[in-house]
Amino acid sequence: MDTDITLPTSVFSPRRPQSRGQRVAGLAPPLAGALALATLLTAAPAHAVSIDDLGQLSLEELGNIRITSVSKKPERLADAAASVFVITADDIRRSGARSLPEVLRLAPNLQVAQSSGYGYAISARGMNGNNNSAPNKLLVLIDGRSVYTPLFAGVFWDAQDVVLEDVERIEVISGPGGTLWGVNAVNGVINIITRSAADTQGSLLAASAGSRQADATLRHGGALGAGGHYRVYGRYLDRSSTSNEAGDGIDDAGTRSQAGFRADWSHDGDQLRLSGNIYDAHEEQPAPGLLSTTISAPPLGDLALSGANLTSRWDRQLDQGASLSLQAYYDRTRRVAPPWFNESLDILDLQFQHALQPLGAHSLVWGVNLRYSHDRIDNSPYVAFLPPDLHQKWNSLFAQDEMALGSRVRVTLGARLEHNDYTGSEFLPNARIAWTLADNHLLWAAASRTVRAPSRLDEDLYVPGAPPYLLDASFHTRSEVAKVYELGYRGQPTRRLSVSTTVFHTDYDDLHTQEIDPSFTFLTFGNGMRGRANGFEAWGVFQATERWRLSAGYTALHERLWLKPGSNDVAAPLAAGVDPSNTWQLRSSWNLAATNLDLALRHVAALRRDDVPAYTTLDARVGWQLQPQVELSLAATNLLGRHAEYGGMATRVDIGPAVNASLAWTF
Repeated sequence: MDTDITLPTSVFSPRRPQSRGQRVAGLAPPLAGALALATLLTAAPAHAVSIDDLGQLSLEELGNIRITSVSKKPERLADAAASVFVITADDIRRSGARSLPEVLRLAPNLQVAQSSGYGYAISARGMNGNNNSAPNKLLVLIDGRSVYTPLFAGVFWDAQDVVLEDVERIEVISGPGGTLWGVNAVNGVINIITRSAADTQGSLLAASAGSRQADATLRHGGALGAGGHYRVYGRYLDRSSTSNEAGDGIDDAGTRSQAGFRADWSHDGDQLRLSGNIYDAHEEQPAPGLLSTTISAPPLGDLALSGANLTSRWDRQLDQGASLSLQAYYDRTRRVAPPWFNESLDILDLQFQHALQPLGAHSLVWGVNLRYSHDRIDNSPYVAFLPPDLHQKWNSLFAQDEMALGSRVRVTLGARLEHNDYTGSEFLPNARIAWTLADNHLLWAAASRTVRAPSRLDEDLYVPGAPPYLLDASFHTRSEVAKVYELGYRGQPTRRLSVSTTVFHTDYDDLHTQEIDPSFTFLTFGNGMRGRANGFEAWGVFQATERWRLSAGYTALHERLWLKPGSNDVAAPLAAGVDPSNTWQLRSSWNLAATNLDLALRHVAALRRDDVPAYTTLDARVGWQLQPQVELSLAATNLLGRHAEYGGMATRVDIGPAVNASLAWTF
């Protein structure tokens, strides 16, 4: 997840007599704070590419990058019929970012807003939080392992960390991915792909220290007999507290320790990967400034996170372009958030995929996914999930066919049938057409239907109140539905310029709301809202000279949400104000011998709902290649002053200027 929410006074204060209109207008916003507090959304750290790869890819090489997220099989970025942006290892290294959310700022088709020292709200195409939860319509994968949590159908960003130096690329798709990736891939998919152990041989020491955090990573890789390689690593992070608009410190510092490994074997047409991680973290929880003094609540303790995961994957290349893959992973997480709740979650996931050899003009891929979870929650007098102990399963089958209509037109038809315990079976179809106008010029269009299935937050959450619950979530909700239409162009108009543009229209239905029951005694969740979003995304790269490259990106979004007949959640449509109407960024990368200089100028429009002003900020990094195996860099962020990025909390975090020095040494 990604936002820290304090508990409003009105949630636990004694009730005062209210008129009907006051009840309707006044109950929903305080409850939003209580619900988001129950999920305690947060975020974490990392850094990227081979230290001995200091050159930039040419525009032709960028277009030829092989990606897998759009069609679940390797294809050139230039041929992908989707709005996809690739963050390369070189991009990560040159950004100076020290955490995964900060790296994701490089993608112009994402909105990344920091809400605390470790909290982030990250989304694509809007819906960056609503009355019931933090962002929950973006699917995130790390080496094929989904980090979606069934607690609120989103991502706990503070539980996700990778060694950025080991990241090969990050594929960021804005738009639906339900056919290939399942429910909750509504507005986007982030696929983080790390390098094979064969590409990380030898040792690496990466360390940084600055005004905001300090971290150190030690990694070693070696051979495992014929055709095998491994790497092991250990990592430590110490993050300092942030401050509010007045400059007063906020207690949201934290530390994190993590270790892991990866092993790869390759023989003939077979590839086998085994990887795992274990981590432990402690984070301060900012004291809520609005708790009722009439309630005897225990003091906030440090939030404790721990977990371990293990992933295995086998790929076999068959004759004439066919392939098989089998992946399994186990993910264990533990979150202790005193005094609100404690959660232990175990997830077991099994995936099988078969790409058939081309049959004439047809290229068919199909697969199955079986997923099981066991969630155990220790409830408190303030937040409760009933039942506290829950077993869930998700089963799905998908198939997608890409048909070549001549040499320049490809049509893709696909669908997934997925079953979950809350809403039963969901149908997720999509249709795409790609037309190669000329070499290096692709026009594409798509129509998709996807859903965000209910989570435990939607179905099982109870907030104590009178009588007997302030919130009673025992009334079943339906899935939130999105129907999306897209038209895009990707091409290279000149040898020095490449561009990508997309226009999209999304119709939302059955969006979740907080409804007051007819007796005006408690709240329930419902599906009382519809919505519409129209937008535009564009980015491009211009090679000004052999040593100087400019990159730019722009997004525009117009959202409108409205209540359906019978809904009384007057606050719900205000969620459209959590998303900026436009963003833009401009990056400059310059090489001179063993020195490179990078500048990044970003602008984000105002957030209307929480009165977060627009801001423009400048980041800079200079790197020196001291020796072939040693790079030293100095980075500075937010050079144009302090600014807020997200609202909804009692104490708003202001993000100020920071400096950081980093060293990467391979040996």
